[in-house]
Amino acid sequence: MDTVFDNRIDAGRALAALLGAYVGRDDVLVLGLPRGGVPVGYEVARALDADLDVLVVRKLGVPIQPELAMGAIASGGAFYLDDSIVRYTGVTQAELDAVIARERNELARRESAYRGARGPLDVEGRVAIVVDDGMATGATMKAAAMALRDRKPARIVAALPVAPADSDARIESAVDEFVCLNRPRNFFGVGQFYVDFSQTSDEEVSSLLKQAREDSEARRRRRGTSQL
Repeated sequence: MDTVFDNRIDAGRALAALLGAYVGRDDVLVLGLPRGGVPVGYEVARALDADLDVLVVRKLGVPIQPELAMGAIASGGAFYLDDSIVRYTGVTQAELDAVIARERNELARRESAYRGARGPLDVEGRVAIVVDDGMATGATMKAAAMALRDRKPARIVAALPVAPADSDARIESAVDEFVCLNRPRNFFGVGQFYVDFSQTSDEEVSSLLKQAREDSEARRRRRGTSQL
């Protein structure tokens, strides 16, 4: 029987149960994809006793077919470009530069809205658990993972409450591990598996990130005290 979640909090807590191997490890970082992946990721980070950050991803769409991704940019300067798509669609350098500039502006706007002047947490050498509230085509998660590679994580884990039955095959080339709680065969959309799938606001994302920072500071103080 397919699992239906009450909301993203419920989904995050359920997903965290599949990630027990990463509980309490200093090298783990949870990255939520905005906006809906952040409340799910917050619950995962809490359960794992891990840091949480947001991974803002902007698809680089082909100008004449914007839904087709020719690459992606992400938090921390990560960049991925599929040269074969660029060649196949005949995108010129000028067109490519214009798309990149536009999406970098939007990425910067969202970064500022979500974390203010604070930069992204360091990913290099860490296990990056990338969380979203669900996956349909897999394009966003795949682009996020491929762009994230540029920041040199030790391992990329894609973690999702729900995705189509063939979802692992769609992104397996981009990640080191795929964790999904619910992979129904009759999949019509992510919202199908939530009682409450209302939109997550920018304010909610910012609030959860602030709370996560406070949680991390409290955890570091606690661990420091325990070592005395």
